[in-house]
Amino acid sequence: MAPTTLPQLPAAPARWADAPYGLMGLPLAFVALPLYVHLPPHLALTLGWSLGTAGGVLLAVRVFDALIDPALGRWTDRLLARSPRHLLTVAAVAAGAVVLALFALFGPDAGSPLAHGAVVTLALVLAGTANSLLGIAHQTWGAALPRTDDARSRLFAWREGAGLVGVLVASVLPALVGWGITLVVLAAAMALGWLAWTRAEQPASQQTDPAAERATGLATPPARNLATAHATSPLTGPATRPTASPSAYPAAERAHSPWACAPFRRLMGVFVLNGIAGAIPATLVVLFMTDRLGASAHWQAALLTTYFASAALGLPLWLRGVQRWGLPRTWGVGMVLAVVAFSATALLGHGDLWAFAAVCALSGLTLGADLALPSALLAKVLDGHPAAHAHRGLYVGWWALATKLNLALAAGLALPLLGLWGYQPGSADPQGLAALSLAYSGLPGVLKLAAAALLYATFIRTPSAPTAPPHAPAGHTAVPNAPPASARTATPAAAHTAACTFAHSPAAADTTGQAKPPWTHQP
Repeated sequence: MAPTTLPQLPAAPARWADAPYGLMGLPLAFVALPLYVHLPPHLALTLGWSLGTAGGVLLAVRVFDALIDPALGRWTDRLLARSPRHLLTVAAVAAGAVVLALFALFGPDAGSPLAHGAVVTLALVLAGTANSLLGIAHQTWGAALPRTDDARSRLFAWREGAGLVGVLVASVLPALVGWGITLVVLAAAMALGWLAWTRAEQPASQQTDPAAERATGLATPPARNLATAHATSPLTGPATRPTASPSAYPAAERAHSPWACAPFRRLMGVFVLNGIAGAIPATLVVLFMTDRLGASAHWQAALLTTYFASAALGLPLWLRGVQRWGLPRTWGVGMVLAVVAFSATALLGHGDLWAFAAVCALSGLTLGADLALPSALLAKVLDGHPAAHAHRGLYVGWWALATKLNLALAAGLALPLLGLWGYQPGSADPQGLAALSLAYSGLPGVLKLAAAALLYATFIRTPSAPTAPPHAPAGHTAVPNAPPASARTATPAAAHTAACTFAHSPAAADTTGQAKPPWTHQP
Protein backbone atom coordinates (compact mmCIF):
# COMPACT_ATOMS: atom_id res chain seq x y z
CA MET A 1 0.00 0.00 0.00
CA ALA A 2 1.47 3.33 -1.02
CA PRO A 3 2.07 5.73 1.85
CA THR A 4 0.09 8.96 2.04
CA THR A 5 2.11 12.16 1.98
CA LEU A 6 1.10 14.42 4.82
CA PRO A 7 0.98 18.21 4.51
CA GLN A 8 3.85 20.01 6.14
CA LEU A 9 3.13 23.35 7.77
CA PRO A 10 5.11 26.07 5.99
CA ALA A 11 7.87 28.00 7.62
CA ALA A 12 6.92 31.39 8.95
CA PRO A 13 6.34 33.63 5.93
CA ALA A 14 8.13 36.91 5.39
CA ARG A 15 6.78 39.90 7.26
CA TRP A 16 4.81 41.21 4.27
CA ALA A 17 3.78 37.85 2.83
CA ASP A 18 0.27 38.00 4.37
CA ALA A 19 -0.42 41.56 3.23
CA PRO A 20 -2.15 40.54 -0.04
CA TYR A 21 -4.68 38.50 1.93
CA GLY A 22 -5.10 41.02 4.74
CA LEU A 23 -5.65 44.13 2.62
CA MET A 24 -9.17 43.00 1.73
CA GLY A 25 -10.03 43.66 5.38
CA LEU A 26 -9.93 47.42 4.70
CA PRO A 27 -12.91 47.63 2.31
CA LEU A 28 -14.81 44.98 4.31
CA ALA A 29 -14.58 47.14 7.44
CA PHE A 30 -15.14 50.32 5.40
CA VAL A 31 -18.52 48.96 4.26
CA ALA A 32 -19.66 48.16 7.81
CA LEU A 33 -19.85 51.79 8.94
CA PRO A 34 -22.22 53.01 6.20
CA LEU A 35 -24.44 49.94 6.66
CA TYR A 36 -24.58 49.90 10.47
CA VAL A 37 -23.73 53.42 11.67
CA HIS A 38 -24.53 55.98 8.96
CA LEU A 39 -27.58 54.34 7.41
CA PRO A 40 -30.17 54.74 10.24
CA PRO A 41 -29.79 58.55 10.52
CA HIS A 42 -29.59 58.78 6.72
CA LEU A 43 -32.95 57.04 6.37
CA ALA A 44 -34.59 59.16 9.06
CA LEU A 45 -33.04 62.58 8.46
CA THR A 46 -32.11 62.66 4.77
CA LEU A 47 -34.80 60.45 3.25
CA GLY A 48 -37.51 61.40 5.74
CA TRP A 49 -38.48 57.88 6.81
CA SER A 50 -40.31 57.56 10.11
CA LEU A 51 -38.39 55.89 12.91
CA GLY A 52 -40.89 53.02 12.94
CA THR A 53 -40.50 52.37 9.21
CA ALA A 54 -36.72 52.66 9.26
CA GLY A 55 -36.42 50.43 12.31
CA GLY A 56 -38.77 47.79 10.94
CA VAL A 57 -37.02 47.59 7.57
CA LEU A 58 -33.55 47.47 9.12
CA LEU A 59 -34.59 44.79 11.60
CA ALA A 60 -36.13 42.58 8.91
CA VAL A 61 -33.16 42.94 6.58
CA ARG A 62 -30.59 42.26 9.30
CA VAL A 63 -32.43 39.21 10.61
CA PHE A 64 -32.51 37.85 7.05
CA ASP A 65 -28.85 38.75 6.61
CA ALA A 66 -27.87 36.81 9.74
CA LEU A 67 -30.00 33.74 9.06
CA ILE A 68 -28.56 33.13 5.58
CA ASP A 69 -24.93 33.14 6.75
CA PRO A 70 -24.69 29.33 7.19
CA ALA A 71 -26.12 28.84 3.69
CA LEU A 72 -23.58 31.30 2.30
CA GLY A 73 -20.91 29.31 4.11
CA ARG A 74 -22.00 26.09 2.42
CA TRP A 75 -21.88 27.82 -0.97
CA THR A 76 -18.40 29.11 -0.16
CA ASP A 77 -17.29 25.52 0.56
CA ARG A 78 -18.55 24.36 -2.83
CA LEU A 79 -16.89 27.23 -4.68
CA LEU A 80 -13.56 26.75 -2.96
CA ALA A 81 -13.75 22.99 -3.51
CA ARG A 82 -14.01 23.59 -7.26
CA SER A 83 -11.02 25.94 -7.23
CA PRO A 84 -9.85 29.17 -5.59
CA ARG A 85 -10.43 30.87 -8.95
CA HIS A 86 -14.16 30.12 -8.77
CA LEU A 87 -14.37 31.66 -5.30
CA LEU A 88 -12.46 34.76 -6.38
CA THR A 89 -14.78 35.22 -9.36
CA VAL A 90 -17.88 35.14 -7.17
CA ALA A 91 -16.13 37.44 -4.67
CA ALA A 92 -15.54 39.98 -7.46
CA VAL A 93 -19.24 39.93 -8.32
CA ALA A 94 -20.16 40.33 -4.64
CA ALA A 95 -17.75 43.25 -4.24
CA GLY A 96 -19.30 45.01 -7.23
CA ALA A 97 -22.80 44.35 -5.87
CA VAL A 98 -21.88 45.91 -2.51
CA VAL A 99 -20.60 49.09 -4.15
CA LEU A 100 -23.61 49.41 -6.47
CA ALA A 101 -26.00 48.84 -3.56
CA LEU A 102 -24.33 51.57 -1.48
CA PHE A 103 -24.58 53.99 -4.41
CA ALA A 104 -28.31 53.21 -4.51
CA LEU A 105 -28.63 53.71 -0.74
CA PHE A 106 -26.76 57.01 -0.49
CA GLY A 107 -27.32 58.31 -4.02
CA PRO A 108 -30.09 60.57 -5.39
CA ASP A 109 -33.77 59.78 -5.04
CA ALA A 110 -35.32 57.35 -7.52
CA GLY A 111 -38.55 59.14 -8.43
CA SER A 112 -41.57 58.81 -6.15
CA PRO A 113 -41.20 58.02 -2.43
CA LEU A 114 -42.69 54.58 -3.00
CA ALA A 115 -40.26 53.77 -5.82
CA HIS A 116 -37.33 55.09 -3.84
CA GLY A 117 -38.39 53.11 -0.78
CA ALA A 118 -38.46 49.94 -2.86
CA VAL A 119 -35.03 50.72 -4.32
CA VAL A 120 -33.57 51.36 -0.85
CA THR A 121 -35.05 48.14 0.56
CA LEU A 122 -33.74 46.04 -2.34
CA ALA A 123 -30.36 47.74 -2.08
CA LEU A 124 -30.26 46.94 1.64
CA VAL A 125 -30.88 43.25 0.98
CA LEU A 126 -28.31 43.20 -1.82
CA ALA A 127 -25.65 45.05 0.20
CA GLY A 128 -26.13 42.89 3.29
CA THR A 129 -26.13 39.59 1.40
CA ALA A 130 -23.18 40.44 -0.84
CA ASN A 131 -21.13 41.85 2.04
CA SER A 132 -21.82 38.74 4.15
CA LEU A 133 -20.78 36.45 1.29
CA LEU A 134 -17.62 38.47 0.77
CA GLY A 135 -16.68 38.37 4.46
CA ILE A 136 -17.41 34.64 4.85
CA ALA A 137 -15.46 33.80 1.68
CA HIS A 138 -12.47 35.85 2.82
CA GLN A 139 -12.36 34.30 6.31
CA THR A 140 -12.87 30.78 4.93
CA TRP A 141 -9.94 31.30 2.57
CA GLY A 142 -7.70 32.24 5.50
CA ALA A 143 -8.96 29.34 7.63
CA ALA A 144 -8.07 26.88 4.86
CA LEU A 145 -4.39 27.86 4.79
CA PRO A 146 -2.05 25.48 6.70
CA ARG A 147 -0.35 27.52 9.41
CA THR A 148 1.29 27.33 12.80
CA ASP A 149 -0.36 29.27 15.64
CA ASP A 150 1.79 32.37 15.35
CA ALA A 151 1.65 32.40 11.52
CA ARG A 152 -2.12 31.96 11.59
CA SER A 153 -2.43 34.81 14.11
CA ARG A 154 -0.24 36.99 11.90
CA LEU A 155 -2.47 36.26 8.92
CA PHE A 156 -5.64 37.41 10.67
CA ALA A 157 -3.83 40.32 12.33
CA TRP A 158 -3.12 41.68 8.85
CA ARG A 159 -6.82 41.49 8.05
CA GLU A 160 -7.92 43.12 11.30
CA GLY A 161 -5.23 45.79 11.13
CA ALA A 162 -6.35 46.75 7.64
CA GLY A 163 -9.93 46.69 8.93
CA LEU A 164 -9.08 49.21 11.64
CA VAL A 165 -7.69 51.54 8.97
CA GLY A 166 -10.92 51.05 7.03
CA VAL A 167 -13.00 51.96 10.10
CA LEU A 168 -11.00 55.15 10.70
CA VAL A 169 -11.24 56.23 7.05
CA ALA A 170 -14.96 55.50 6.81
CA SER A 171 -15.65 57.39 10.04
CA VAL A 172 -14.20 60.71 8.84
CA LEU A 173 -14.46 60.68 5.03
CA PRO A 174 -18.24 61.28 4.60
CA ALA A 175 -18.11 64.42 6.77
CA LEU A 176 -15.07 65.75 4.92
CA VAL A 177 -15.88 65.08 1.25
CA GLY A 178 -19.49 63.86 1.12
CA TRP A 179 -20.98 60.53 0.13
CA GLY A 180 -20.21 60.74 -3.59
CA ILE A 181 -16.44 60.84 -3.20
CA THR A 182 -16.59 58.48 -0.22
CA LEU A 183 -18.25 55.79 -2.33
CA VAL A 184 -15.74 56.30 -5.14
CA VAL A 185 -12.94 55.77 -2.60
CA LEU A 186 -14.72 52.65 -1.37
CA ALA A 187 -15.04 51.29 -4.92
CA ALA A 188 -11.30 51.84 -5.49
CA ALA A 189 -10.44 50.20 -2.16
CA MET A 190 -12.68 47.24 -2.97
CA ALA A 191 -11.04 46.76 -6.39
CA LEU A 192 -7.51 47.05 -5.00
CA GLY A 193 -8.34 44.72 -2.10
CA TRP A 194 -9.72 42.09 -4.46
CA LEU A 195 -6.70 42.36 -6.77
CA ALA A 196 -4.39 41.92 -3.78
CA TRP A 197 -6.45 38.90 -2.69
CA THR A 198 -5.87 37.25 -6.07
CA ARG A 199 -2.11 37.48 -5.36
CA ALA A 200 -2.42 35.92 -1.90
CA GLU A 201 -1.42 32.41 -0.92
CA GLN A 202 -4.07 29.99 -2.18
CA PRO A 203 -5.79 27.21 -0.25
CA ALA A 204 -5.30 23.63 -1.39
CA SER A 205 -7.05 22.14 -4.42
CA GLN A 206 -8.44 18.62 -4.40
CA GLN A 207 -6.84 15.26 -5.01
CA THR A 208 -8.17 11.76 -4.38
CA ASP A 209 -6.23 9.14 -2.42
CA PRO A 210 -8.00 5.77 -2.76
CA ALA A 211 -5.72 4.05 -0.23
CA ALA A 212 -6.44 6.62 2.46
CA GLU A 213 -10.12 6.51 1.49
CA ARG A 214 -10.28 2.78 2.28
CA ALA A 215 -8.34 3.35 5.51
CA THR A 216 -10.63 6.01 6.96
CA GLY A 217 -14.04 5.73 5.33
CA LEU A 218 -14.57 9.46 5.74
CA ALA A 219 -17.69 10.24 3.75
CA THR A 220 -16.52 13.24 1.75
CA PRO A 221 -15.97 13.36 -2.03
CA PRO A 222 -12.64 14.17 -3.64
CA ALA A 223 -14.08 17.08 -5.59
CA ARG A 224 -15.25 18.89 -2.48
CA ASN A 225 -12.95 17.91 0.35
CA LEU A 226 -10.41 20.49 1.44
CA ALA A 227 -8.91 17.82 3.64
CA THR A 228 -7.43 16.23 0.48
CA ALA A 229 -4.97 19.08 0.25
CA HIS A 230 -2.68 19.30 -2.74
CA ALA A 231 -1.06 22.63 -2.09
CA THR A 232 -0.61 25.04 -4.98
CA SER A 233 1.10 27.81 -3.02
CA PRO A 234 4.87 28.32 -3.13
CA LEU A 235 4.78 28.16 0.68
CA THR A 236 3.36 24.63 0.85
CA GLY A 237 4.46 21.40 -0.76
CA PRO A 238 2.26 18.79 -2.43
CA ALA A 239 0.12 16.81 -0.02
CA THR A 240 -2.83 14.46 0.03
CA ARG A 241 -5.37 13.54 2.68
CA PRO A 242 -8.12 10.96 2.88
CA THR A 243 -11.34 11.19 0.87
CA ALA A 244 -14.28 8.93 0.14
CA SER A 245 -16.27 8.11 -2.97
CA PRO A 246 -18.34 10.84 -4.65
CA SER A 247 -21.53 8.85 -4.14
CA ALA A 248 -21.15 9.25 -0.38
CA TYR A 249 -21.05 13.05 -0.55
CA PRO A 250 -24.76 14.01 -0.53
CA ALA A 251 -25.46 11.99 2.61
CA ALA A 252 -22.33 13.34 4.29
CA GLU A 253 -23.22 16.91 3.44
CA ARG A 254 -26.73 16.55 4.79
CA ALA A 255 -25.48 14.83 7.94
CA HIS A 256 -22.66 17.27 8.71
CA SER A 257 -23.45 19.72 11.49
CA PRO A 258 -20.89 21.98 13.15
CA TRP A 259 -22.82 21.64 16.40
CA ALA A 260 -21.92 17.94 16.56
CA CYS A 261 -18.30 19.03 17.05
CA ALA A 262 -17.71 19.62 20.77
CA PRO A 263 -14.62 21.87 20.38
CA PHE A 264 -16.53 24.17 18.03
CA ARG A 265 -19.44 24.38 20.48
CA ARG A 266 -17.09 25.27 23.31
CA LEU A 267 -15.27 27.88 21.26
CA MET A 268 -18.60 29.36 20.16
CA GLY A 269 -19.64 29.67 23.82
CA VAL A 270 -16.48 31.64 24.60
CA PHE A 271 -16.91 33.74 21.47
CA VAL A 272 -20.53 34.67 22.21
CA LEU A 273 -19.88 35.58 25.85
CA ASN A 274 -16.87 37.67 24.92
CA GLY A 275 -18.67 39.17 21.93
CA ILE A 276 -21.63 40.36 24.01
CA ALA A 277 -19.16 41.82 26.52
CA GLY A 278 -17.62 43.88 23.70
CA ALA A 279 -20.91 44.77 22.03
CA ILE A 280 -22.53 46.29 25.15
CA PRO A 281 -20.02 49.17 25.35
CA ALA A 282 -20.34 49.61 21.57
CA THR A 283 -24.08 50.04 22.04
CA LEU A 284 -23.77 52.49 24.95
CA VAL A 285 -20.59 54.41 24.17
CA VAL A 286 -22.27 57.48 22.65
CA LEU A 287 -24.74 57.71 25.54
CA PHE A 288 -21.91 57.34 28.07
CA MET A 289 -19.73 60.01 26.46
CA THR A 290 -22.65 62.43 26.04
CA ASP A 291 -24.58 62.07 29.29
CA ARG A 292 -21.98 60.81 31.77
CA LEU A 293 -18.85 62.61 30.55
CA GLY A 294 -20.40 65.62 28.78
CA ALA A 295 -18.18 65.10 25.72
CA SER A 296 -18.73 67.24 22.62
CA ALA A 297 -18.91 65.74 19.15
CA HIS A 298 -15.25 66.65 18.52
CA TRP A 299 -14.17 64.99 21.76
CA GLN A 300 -16.16 61.89 20.92
CA ALA A 301 -14.47 61.59 17.52
CA ALA A 302 -11.04 62.03 19.12
CA LEU A 303 -11.76 59.43 21.80
CA LEU A 304 -12.93 56.80 19.30
CA THR A 305 -9.94 57.52 17.06
CA THR A 306 -7.64 57.02 20.05
CA TYR A 307 -9.29 53.70 20.79
CA PHE A 308 -9.02 52.25 17.29
CA ALA A 309 -5.52 53.62 16.71
CA SER A 310 -4.38 51.98 19.96
CA ALA A 311 -5.91 48.71 18.79
CA ALA A 312 -3.87 48.84 15.58
CA LEU A 313 -0.69 49.61 17.52
CA GLY A 314 -1.37 46.74 19.93
CA LEU A 315 -1.71 44.00 17.33
CA PRO A 316 2.06 43.25 17.11
CA LEU A 317 2.19 42.83 20.89
CA TRP A 318 -0.47 40.11 20.79
CA LEU A 319 1.35 38.32 17.99
CA ARG A 320 4.42 38.16 20.21
CA GLY A 321 2.21 36.84 22.98
CA VAL A 322 1.03 34.00 20.73
CA GLN A 323 4.64 33.06 20.04
CA ARG A 324 5.37 32.93 23.77
CA TRP A 325 2.12 31.57 25.30
CA GLY A 326 0.06 30.15 22.44
CA LEU A 327 -3.34 31.22 21.11
CA PRO A 328 -5.72 30.38 24.01
CA ARG A 329 -3.55 31.75 26.81
CA THR A 330 -2.80 34.96 24.93
CA TRP A 331 -6.49 35.55 24.25
CA GLY A 332 -7.27 34.89 27.91
CA VAL A 333 -4.61 37.38 29.03
CA GLY A 334 -6.15 39.93 26.68
CA MET A 335 -9.59 39.42 28.24
CA VAL A 336 -8.34 39.89 31.79
CA LEU A 337 -6.29 42.98 30.91
CA ALA A 338 -9.31 44.45 29.10
CA VAL A 339 -11.40 44.10 32.25
CA VAL A 340 -8.68 45.73 34.36
CA ALA A 341 -8.24 48.64 31.93
CA PHE A 342 -11.95 49.21 31.39
CA SER A 343 -13.04 48.96 35.03
CA ALA A 344 -11.80 52.50 35.67
CA THR A 345 -14.75 53.89 33.68
CA ALA A 346 -17.03 53.14 36.66
CA LEU A 347 -15.23 55.91 38.59
CA LEU A 348 -15.50 58.60 35.91
CA GLY A 349 -17.93 61.49 35.98
CA HIS A 350 -18.76 64.70 34.14
CA GLY A 351 -15.69 66.33 32.59
CA ASP A 352 -13.29 63.40 33.09
CA LEU A 353 -12.40 63.40 29.40
CA TRP A 354 -8.64 63.04 29.69
CA ALA A 355 -9.04 60.14 32.08
CA PHE A 356 -11.41 58.47 29.63
CA ALA A 357 -8.88 59.10 26.85
CA ALA A 358 -6.36 57.10 28.89
CA VAL A 359 -8.94 54.32 29.30
CA CYS A 360 -9.53 54.35 25.53
CA ALA A 361 -5.81 54.04 24.86
CA LEU A 362 -5.28 51.20 27.34
CA SER A 363 -8.43 49.25 26.48
CA GLY A 364 -7.73 49.82 22.79
CA LEU A 365 -4.41 48.04 23.19
CA THR A 366 -6.28 44.98 24.47
CA LEU A 367 -8.75 45.06 21.55
CA GLY A 368 -6.13 43.54 19.25
CA ALA A 369 -6.49 40.23 21.08
CA ASP A 370 -10.24 40.16 20.45
CA LEU A 371 -9.80 41.08 16.79
CA ALA A 372 -7.17 38.64 15.55
CA LEU A 373 -7.04 35.71 17.96
CA PRO A 374 -10.63 34.32 17.90
CA SER A 375 -10.53 33.83 14.11
CA ALA A 376 -7.09 32.25 14.37
CA LEU A 377 -8.33 29.90 17.10
CA LEU A 378 -11.34 28.96 14.96
CA ALA A 379 -9.00 28.13 12.07
CA LYS A 380 -6.92 25.99 14.44
CA VAL A 381 -10.01 24.11 15.62
CA LEU A 382 -11.06 23.41 12.02
CA ASP A 383 -7.56 22.39 11.01
CA GLY A 384 -7.46 19.87 13.87
CA HIS A 385 -10.65 18.05 12.85
CA PRO A 386 -10.66 16.19 9.53
CA ALA A 387 -14.47 16.06 9.42
CA ALA A 388 -14.53 19.86 9.22
CA HIS A 389 -12.00 20.31 6.44
CA ALA A 390 -14.58 20.18 3.65
CA HIS A 391 -16.99 22.43 5.54
CA ARG A 392 -14.89 25.35 6.72
CA GLY A 393 -17.25 27.83 5.07
CA LEU A 394 -20.21 26.36 6.94
CA TYR A 395 -18.42 26.83 10.26
CA VAL A 396 -17.43 30.38 9.31
CA GLY A 397 -21.06 31.06 8.33
CA TRP A 398 -22.24 30.11 11.81
CA TRP A 399 -19.40 32.20 13.23
CA ALA A 400 -20.63 35.22 11.24
CA LEU A 401 -24.19 34.62 12.45
CA ALA A 402 -22.93 34.60 16.05
CA THR A 403 -21.10 37.89 15.46
CA LYS A 404 -24.34 39.55 14.38
CA LEU A 405 -26.24 37.84 17.19
CA ASN A 406 -23.81 39.36 19.70
CA LEU A 407 -24.80 42.88 18.66
CA ALA A 408 -28.49 42.05 18.82
CA LEU A 409 -28.19 40.41 22.24
CA ALA A 410 -26.14 43.32 23.58
CA ALA A 411 -28.84 45.82 22.63
CA GLY A 412 -31.60 43.52 23.87
CA LEU A 413 -29.83 43.04 27.21
CA ALA A 414 -28.37 46.46 28.00
CA LEU A 415 -31.10 48.85 26.89
CA PRO A 416 -34.01 47.21 28.78
CA LEU A 417 -31.85 46.92 31.90
CA LEU A 418 -31.04 50.63 31.73
CA GLY A 419 -34.74 51.41 31.52
CA LEU A 420 -35.47 49.22 34.53
CA TRP A 421 -32.68 50.91 36.49
CA GLY A 422 -34.12 54.38 35.85
CA TYR A 423 -31.89 55.80 33.11
CA GLN A 424 -33.36 58.01 30.37
CA PRO A 425 -31.18 59.39 27.52
CA GLY A 426 -30.43 63.08 28.07
CA SER A 427 -31.28 62.92 31.76
CA ALA A 428 -28.97 64.27 34.47
CA ASP A 429 -30.53 62.18 37.22
CA PRO A 430 -27.67 60.83 39.42
CA GLN A 431 -29.34 57.44 39.86
CA GLY A 432 -29.84 57.05 36.12
CA LEU A 433 -26.24 58.05 35.36
CA ALA A 434 -24.97 55.57 37.96
CA ALA A 435 -27.02 52.90 36.21
CA LEU A 436 -25.46 53.93 32.89
CA SER A 437 -21.95 53.57 34.36
CA LEU A 438 -22.83 50.16 35.79
CA ALA A 439 -24.23 48.87 32.50
CA TYR A 440 -21.36 50.37 30.49
CA SER A 441 -18.48 49.04 32.58
CA GLY A 442 -19.74 46.50 35.14
CA LEU A 443 -21.88 44.21 32.99
CA PRO A 444 -19.26 43.81 30.23
CA GLY A 445 -16.61 43.07 32.85
CA VAL A 446 -18.65 40.24 34.37
CA LEU A 447 -19.36 38.71 30.95
CA LYS A 448 -15.74 38.99 29.82
CA LEU A 449 -14.46 37.33 32.99
CA ALA A 450 -17.01 34.54 32.44
CA ALA A 451 -15.68 34.14 28.88
CA ALA A 452 -12.11 34.01 30.19
CA ALA A 453 -13.07 31.35 32.74
CA LEU A 454 -14.78 29.26 30.05
CA LEU A 455 -11.74 29.64 27.79
CA TYR A 456 -9.50 28.43 30.60
CA ALA A 457 -11.71 25.45 31.39
CA THR A 458 -12.10 24.27 27.79
CA PHE A 459 -8.88 25.21 25.96
CA ILE A 460 -6.13 25.92 28.50
CA ARG A 461 -6.56 23.52 31.40
CA THR A 462 -7.29 20.39 29.29
CA PRO A 463 -4.00 18.49 28.70
CA SER A 464 -2.97 17.03 25.37
CA ALA A 465 -0.15 14.79 24.20
CA PRO A 466 1.02 13.56 20.80
CA THR A 467 0.56 9.90 19.97
CA ALA A 468 1.56 9.61 16.32
CA PRO A 469 4.62 10.81 14.41
CA PRO A 470 4.09 13.07 11.38
CA HIS A 471 5.21 10.30 9.03
CA ALA A 472 4.10 6.69 9.26
CA PRO A 473 6.57 3.83 8.91
CA ALA A 474 7.08 2.37 5.46
CA GLY A 475 4.18 0.23 4.30
CA HIS A 476 1.62 2.04 6.43
CA THR A 477 -0.81 4.79 5.54
CA ALA A 478 -0.45 7.84 7.75
CA VAL A 479 -3.78 9.51 8.39
CA PRO A 480 -3.73 12.62 10.60
CA ASN A 481 -6.33 12.61 13.37
CA ALA A 482 -8.04 9.53 11.90
CA PRO A 483 -11.22 8.43 13.68
CA PRO A 484 -11.27 5.21 15.66
CA ALA A 485 -12.12 1.97 13.90
CA SER A 486 -15.72 2.08 15.12
CA ALA A 487 -16.25 5.29 13.16
CA ARG A 488 -14.88 3.92 9.89
CA THR A 489 -17.94 1.84 9.17
CA ALA A 490 -20.49 4.15 10.76
CA THR A 491 -23.02 6.36 9.08
CA PRO A 492 -21.78 9.74 7.78
CA ALA A 493 -23.23 11.58 10.79
CA ALA A 494 -21.70 9.10 13.24
CA ALA A 495 -18.38 9.21 11.42
CA HIS A 496 -18.34 12.99 11.65
CA THR A 497 -19.08 12.98 15.36
CA ALA A 498 -16.54 10.27 16.09
CA ALA A 499 -13.81 12.02 14.12
CA CYS A 500 -14.51 15.30 15.86
CA THR A 501 -14.57 13.69 19.30
CA PHE A 502 -11.40 11.71 18.64
CA ALA A 503 -9.51 14.77 17.43
CA HIS A 504 -10.50 16.59 20.59
CA SER A 505 -9.23 13.88 22.92
CA PRO A 506 -6.02 14.37 24.89
CA ALA A 507 -4.33 11.91 22.57
CA ALA A 508 -4.89 14.00 19.43
CA ALA A 509 -1.92 15.40 17.56
CA ASP A 510 -1.64 17.74 14.62
CA THR A 511 0.11 17.01 11.33
CA THR A 512 3.44 18.31 12.63
CA GLY A 513 3.55 15.72 15.40
CA GLN A 514 3.05 18.38 18.05
CA ALA A 515 0.37 18.20 20.70
CA LYS A 516 -2.89 19.82 19.63
CA PRO A 517 -4.92 21.36 22.46
CA PRO A 518 -8.63 20.54 22.53
CA TRP A 519 -10.48 22.86 21.32
CA THR A 520 -17.45 44.97 16.58
CA HIS A 521 -15.93 46.57 19.41
CA GLN A 522 -15.80 49.99 21.01
CA PRO A 523 -14.67 51.21 24.44
